Amino acid sequence: MQEKPFKIFSGTKSRYFAEKVCNSLGCPLGNMIIEHFADGEFSVSYEESIRGRQVFLIQSTFPNSDNLMELLLMIDAAKRASAKSIIAVIPYFGWARQDRKDKPRVSIGAKLIADMLSTAGISRLITMDLHADQIQGFFNVPVDHLYASGVFVDYMKSMNQENLVIATPDVGGTKRASAYAKFLGCPMVICYKIRKKANVISDMQIIGDVEGMDVLLVDDIVDTAGTMTKAAELMMQKGARSVRAVVSHAVMSDPASERIENSSLSEIIFTDSIPYTKSCSKVKVLSVADMFANAILRVCNNESISSLYVV
Repeated sequence: MQEKPFKIFSGTKSRYFAEKVCNSLGCPLGNMIIEHFADGEFSVSYEESIRGRQVFLIQSTFPNSDNLMELLLMIDAAKRASAKSIIAVIPYFGWARQDRKDKPRVSIGAKLIADMLSTAGISRLITMDLHADQIQGFFNVPVDHLYASGVFVDYMKSMNQENLVIATPDVGGTKRASAYAKFLGCPMVICYKIRKKANVISDMQIIGDVEGMDVLLVDDIVDTAGTMTKAAELMMQKGARSVRAVVSHAVMSDPASERIENSSLSEIIFTDSIPYTKSCSKVKVLSVADMFANAILRVCNNESISSLYVV
């Protein structure tokens, strides 16, 4: 393979994604060792020179927190090894749901993570479908915010559904759903939910008409799948012909897979920003590795990435 002007390295749990990115770019994955100790600590060492090089570190920060700690140590080691620039590539940015104080005396986790990454020494962040767009403002370095619409729109078009309606499972996703609806030229409906506590829904209502329609639910994260499956069930009760979902990040905490398998959803489509290792016949995974590879090339060549934004 021809030598590239950059190096790509990966944390343990995102190696599957980094290998896809490297395959798309036609470059080898950098040689790095993450050594684990008996007490749970680990250390990072680069087994090749990165002095004066652009270094891209691929690691999603999904649970558990070891993934974030690995990334922080990778950044620190790269800084101490005299890398020219350190770009964190975080397909799934964890802790993003803690983006504001929604009640007294709580942390703003997304800001804390941004500060930790900046202090560790990143020069730039490349991520996808943040839970809240304003998280970009938590950083004092450039943020390239990609959108999964780059792969989802083609899939939506391939379904060839004349009665398509875009839906959002909660009010917070209205902006995202509206963008898809405008781009595809179809109507939109909203699910309004009331929570008594995290991951527990006490009530849900539909704003809009879904009778005789093929509903496509759009969201950024599915965690326990309670909201998504309840919304799908409600849509079918209101006369929908079918219900599918496209979701950027498959957090999929138990019992999410079981809920989706037994739900009214025909299928649910994720990206591979998080590895989906469970079993569910209704789950389909689309890769965004080529999109991230394209973004990496454009960053290296100082080119605009705005053409990657479909919706």
